[in-house]
Amino acid sequence: MKIAQVSPLYEAVPPKLYGGTERVVAHLTDALVELGHDVTLFASAEAHTKGRLAAVRDQAIRLDPAPLKSDLAAHLSQIAEVRRRASEFDVVHFHTDMLHFPFFETMAERTVTTLHGRLDLKDLAEAYARWPQFPLVSISDSQRRPLPFANWAATVHHGLSADLYGFSPSSEGYLAFLGRISPEKRPDRAIGIAVAAGKRLKIAAKVDKVDQTYFEEKIEPLLHHPLVEFVGEIGDAEKSAFLGGAEALLFPIDWPEPFGLVMIEAMACGTPVLAYDCGSVREVVEDGVTGFIVRSDQEAFQAVTRIGRLDRAAVRRRFVERFSATAMARRYLTLYERLNPSDILPATADALA
Repeated sequence: MKIAQVSPLYEAVPPKLYGGTERVVAHLTDALVELGHDVTLFASAEAHTKGRLAAVRDQAIRLDPAPLKSDLAAHLSQIAEVRRRASEFDVVHFHTDMLHFPFFETMAERTVTTLHGRLDLKDLAEAYARWPQFPLVSISDSQRRPLPFANWAATVHHGLSADLYGFSPSSEGYLAFLGRISPEKRPDRAIGIAVAAGKRLKIAAKVDKVDQTYFEEKIEPLLHHPLVEFVGEIGDAEKSAFLGGAEALLFPIDWPEPFGLVMIEAMACGTPVLAYDCGSVREVVEDGVTGFIVRSDQEAFQAVTRIGRLDRAAVRRRFVERFSATAMARRYLTLYERLNPSDILPATADALA
């Protein structure tokens, strides 16, 4: 099958440091190629992919040192190039929200659009009601709640390459926080849990400009505690050691998280997840198997004392079964086949067996 994957241009594919959507696109593209399909990736030029790269910008936007740049212009140029080449593909899979809708109205049935962000924002409902013909994919059932009327074709949970993450059969005894410093991610809560439990906490996170004041006023003063170590932003090369060395990943979110990629990154290393019951958490974490789901700081503290009893090998096995890149790619192929059954090559049926 000939498939186009259209990635956002904010981060490299895969990201050099922090980044979720572009990481998923990278792993999905490679897994589809490994399953025997002809995949073209529309992304920035520094992408590393097993597919055919269609470079639409010289580099990803966030780490581009240019002082003045337009993410809208970059993405419009990308969409225009995808539209020009659309006839080459059986399906065009977008990961760029709804930006392509006006350009693909006449061929919406040959597209798939995965929505990666939160959907409870003003104006979104009107936009998705305006273009109901586009098949949409949610990354969790929870993500759908603000837009129950939308044209949902499937829920496909994220997946990552199992080969990228090394399994750690034992931990080094610290707790980990990985992601982004922001109020909804609640790094302050993670620090409070670790300090209350008398556990070391390592924080590997980026600080966006929009969160700089929050970091300086609310989080930085907490980093002086002797149990807390701020590592900063890390990339894929450091994640296996960072996550694998942790007794547990703390995921103390305070918002309707659409998926939470860091949870399955931890599971890939055999590290269980201690997560607050928000958004997609119940779809990702199996309580008592791959981690614990809590509703209060007191429950979180109690869960820390029990987290070491979980079987790290079982955590890794559940990641491979549920959240590997191959598992994700097979689910998408099932969707592609349902939307375009006449375009599926015979090899696909074998791949899905």
